[in-house]
Amino acid sequence: MQTNSFGSESLEKNSETSPKILAEQYRQTLNKYNYEYYVLDAPSVPDAEYDRIFKLLQELEVQFPDLVTPDSPTLRVGGAPLAVFSQVRHTVPMLSLNNAFDDADVHAFVRRLEEGLPGQLPKIDYAVDLKFDGLAISLIYKFGLLVQAATRGDGNVGEDVTENIRTIRTIPLRLRGENPPELLEVRGEVVMFKEDFNKLNARQREAGLKEFANPRNAAAGSLRQLDAKITSRRNLRFFAYGLGELKIDDKYQRPATLTDLFHWYSQLGISVCKERALVSSIDELLAFYRQTEQTRDQLAYEIDGVVYKVNSFALQQQLGFVSRAPRFALAHKFPAQEQLTTVLNIEVNVGRTGAITPIARLAPVKVGGVIVTNATLHNEDEIRRKDIWIGDAVIVRRAGDVIPEVVATIPDQRPVTARRFVMPTRCPDCGSEIVKSGDEAIARCSASWIKCSAQRKGGLWHFASRKAMFIDGLGEQLLDRLIDQNIITTAADLYKLGFTSLATLDRMADKSAKNVIAAIEASKKTTLARFIYALGIRHVGETTAKDLARYFGDIYPMMEATEEQLLEVNEVGPVVAKSIITFFSDPLNREVVKQLIAAGVHWPKSEMMASKQIFSGKTFVLTGTLPTLSRETATALIEAAGGKVQSSVSKKTSMVLAGEEAGSKLVKAQELGVRIISEAELMQMLDHFTN
Repeated sequence: MQTNSFGSESLEKNSETSPKILAEQYRQTLNKYNYEYYVLDAPSVPDAEYDRIFKLLQELEVQFPDLVTPDSPTLRVGGAPLAVFSQVRHTVPMLSLNNAFDDADVHAFVRRLEEGLPGQLPKIDYAVDLKFDGLAISLIYKFGLLVQAATRGDGNVGEDVTENIRTIRTIPLRLRGENPPELLEVRGEVVMFKEDFNKLNARQREAGLKEFANPRNAAAGSLRQLDAKITSRRNLRFFAYGLGELKIDDKYQRPATLTDLFHWYSQLGISVCKERALVSSIDELLAFYRQTEQTRDQLAYEIDGVVYKVNSFALQQQLGFVSRAPRFALAHKFPAQEQLTTVLNIEVNVGRTGAITPIARLAPVKVGGVIVTNATLHNEDEIRRKDIWIGDAVIVRRAGDVIPEVVATIPDQRPVTARRFVMPTRCPDCGSEIVKSGDEAIARCSASWIKCSAQRKGGLWHFASRKAMFIDGLGEQLLDRLIDQNIITTAADLYKLGFTSLATLDRMADKSAKNVIAAIEASKKTTLARFIYALGIRHVGETTAKDLARYFGDIYPMMEATEEQLLEVNEVGPVVAKSIITFFSDPLNREVVKQLIAAGVHWPKSEMMASKQIFSGKTFVLTGTLPTLSRETATALIEAAGGKVQSSVSKKTSMVLAGEEAGSKLVKAQELGVRIISEAELMQMLDHFTN
């Protein structure tokens, strides 16, 4: 059990506090969190902290049943409705779901279902979908017209938000079809897509207003606006996931399963999430969970888990409900992406462009299944805006491979020993002055990478990274040692490394040295876009590098380009153009490029004729290990010629690029009659169109 280091020890089980007093403390804390979350739309702690205390109270009430009170948070759902909205009593209560946090909880759920349905079908079908991180809503349609919309509220009474709901374009005001039901209550979730959330916060910043902590808060806050015009500008979306009350003519067949319901909803014009499945075993339940967890960051919206429901409505009715949740459903939550911890210190990091980035050193905390000890604070202005002090209790967030960041502080838990952060005036690496230019929020070391080893390390790490030259095995620690011992200074020096110079380093085995040398040699065959990106030109990311490669076709025309020529490139503006010119006006940078090419770094001639887009409209799938190309390089070559690379084989796949140890994708391609090519054939096709 996690114990926070900033005062929540009083909410842990201990022998000095009676169960009755402890239960009351849990209830008061949960009621406070509920009010902040559901009424104020301003939660002070992440969901994981609420879940932790909720579970402690549940365990205590199971151990001491006499402690259960009529107002216990374990017996109700959500919080009280806002007084400024009319109240709506739900005919069918809007209950929440019991949670699962590991595989054992899911096994227990399935076991309870099997025990509750003795002698039923040999298998139970489950409808599985996503657990949206938004606001639960009830929509009531009478004879096809939307007449009322309400929040969940406390599960029995919610808030009437009909006028605001009418502004959401994904919610039909009239159902499709000629014979709509007499009454249909659609249950679902209002969400805000990540892109819209970022745009909203950008507008909030420009207006000098408080930013929203996450899309869920933004959606809830937008839906509870007294002025529906404000809601209409927030671009909210809706996904249906369930059914409340239904009155339908006897001559029409009622949906027998959730699968039938979702199909019916689609016919009526009601939005249903496509990321769902019908499964019939616990292995399939867990497979859906793990697959969704891996791909969640690719979704346009936030989710915090998946939901398992018995598909049959008849079996759902037979299983029934417990006090606050249905027995037939379970929410399997992902490891928390937000957690509470403490800022132990704030230090600064020097990046490859000299950018000075404050880094929070945190008390170790598990976030998203990973132990987090550091989080980016972006810049000094961001620290001031979020009012982060050394010693503060903070909410830290980690999503996928994104660098952890501090979302917000908990001001009422700030210790008396907390102190403000002061940005240093000198670079911690080379001692040069730290400066800020113009309106830029980022402070930078005033020295060049020639003097500042931190910039050199950052630049070479970027050059060797997976999305750049991809020199596998050349990690940060090895680079640090090579730079600190003056073995390498520039990227060109990497291609002058010999086996002896690597093998003689401390803790470097002969096999590791050989692997690094082989990776350096393999990296010589690359693409122009990856080479441009690897140079580390400020403001030139992957997409811009691809645009530059398509336009110029080679590095030398780009090096000599004027600002007017650069501005003709897609997405290149004055700032990027000036940055490119500044980079290549440095004689040392130009010399490094020449040395890299002299060392054998090259790209296919096909890139010089990329405008022909020979693979335009074609889709590729890669499988197996290619003889010389990495998957990243092969993908870049195909994309440079106008093709697209997908992850799975279908009838629409144009070609499958297969290497050694190709697996099921190769088999499926053979079954479907999809053309299979080798690396050599790919290169022949590319080179054929350049001659």
